[in-house]
Amino acid sequence: MTCFIIDDEQMSRLALERLCLKVKDLEVLAVCDSAEAALEHLQSESVDLLFLDIHLPGLSGMDLVRSFDPLPQVIFTTSDKEFALEAYDHDVTDYLVKPVTLPRLLKAVQRARQRLVAAHPNPAAPAAGEDDVFIKVDNRIVRLPLAEILWIEALGDYMRFHTADKRYTVHMTLKRLEEQLPPSQFLKVHRKYIVNISHIIDIQDNSILIRDELIPISRRNRETLMNRLNLLG
Repeated sequence: MTCFIIDDEQMSRLALERLCLKVKDLEVLAVCDSAEAALEHLQSESVDLLFLDIHLPGLSGMDLVRSFDPLPQVIFTTSDKEFALEAYDHDVTDYLVKPVTLPRLLKAVQRARQRLVAAHPNPAAPAAGEDDVFIKVDNRIVRLPLAEILWIEALGDYMRFHTADKRYTVHMTLKRLEEQLPPSQFLKVHRKYIVNISHIIDIQDNSILIRDELIPISRRNRETLMNRLNLLG
């Protein structure tokens, strides 16, 4: 499960991030000090869960919940109890009063997991076509042209698709994904990475350059890749 932490107080952000590190299979993708900063991430990146403070500069946490649709699951983290009733009117997953403790956080995250499974009882694998795949992102099915995928990164039970301007995180395994992609176009180069061969710029020793990102490649997979390339000279 992936999450954003949104809080304008630095100590609160750090404390919550430390707690999240103790939760199995919970990855913090972004830490934001305002709702506006979180919105920028939400425009380009899918996420399962928001840990959201209510009192924020500019757009408040409650304003964000009221205005952005569809939202990921939301767990409010606040020092005020007075907004709890309104929060649950917006179908938030949980409402944590600071200081947040690990047992209370674990309970809230477990509730979020249960809601995620209930919303997606059978997470669909990308269905490979000739030119595109369809991926399940939050409550949407997104069409993603194969040519736009630069590389794919494994994050536990999630896969992150990297394109030139967006990232999509999907709940599935690397092995299952590898079976769905056309082998003529994609190659597993490392235990955590699948690359689109057509986007490779450079290959040096144990790394591949795609755009400005260095992707590791194992020795065995390097030999496989070299055999697949149209190598001159």
